[in-house]
Amino acid sequence: MNALDVTTRKALLRRGFVLEYTTLGWNVVGIVVLAFAAVSARSVALAGFGLDSLIEIGASTVVVWELSGVGEDRQRRALRLIGVGFALLAGYLAVQSVVVLVTGFHPHHSSLGIAWTAVTAAVMFALAAGKARTGAALDNPVLRTEGRVTLIDGVLAAAVLVGLVLNSALGWWWADPLAGFVLVYYAVREAREIFSAEHAVD
Repeated sequence: MNALDVTTRKALLRRGFVLEYTTLGWNVVGIVVLAFAAVSARSVALAGFGLDSLIEIGASTVVVWELSGVGEDRQRRALRLIGVGFALLAGYLAVQSVVVLVTGFHPHHSSLGIAWTAVTAAVMFALAAGKARTGAALDNPVLRTEGRVTLIDGVLAAAVLVGLVLNSALGWWWADPLAGFVLVYYAVREAREIFSAEHAVD
């Protein structure tokens, strides 16, 4: 590896750390904002999205740990942890969506929730794109995979946003849980792919 390659790799690693620490910081703030918004609006969707932020914090922490070391075993353990994160996310989305549909729970209007989920969706999509590019440049499957967690976080934010807006404007309270079922499928698929790839390597 020549000097340029070393310099480039270090720059890419720094970018990876910045992306992950930005994700961590955003989601830590998000938990506080979403807790306040969820209580104010009595919104199951906003409370659930706050739980999703916890999963994203865990996934980002795993990547920071993986980027700090090297080795195939370390990458395999990191991917396994992210796969568990996807499985937990799918479980949470499924339970939340079923509960909202069965109970017919109607949350109140939440201007704070609408504003936060709108900005969060944009931020998560930008971070996911950055992680995908950086992970590809580093040939790091852990960073690429966690980028998909961030992408799901962005899609979920958009789904919650649509649900909040439709509920406020048209009274369509069921829009958000239906979008949640689509995300359940996506999260389950990602978890299955990760565990299948790991099993193939073993």
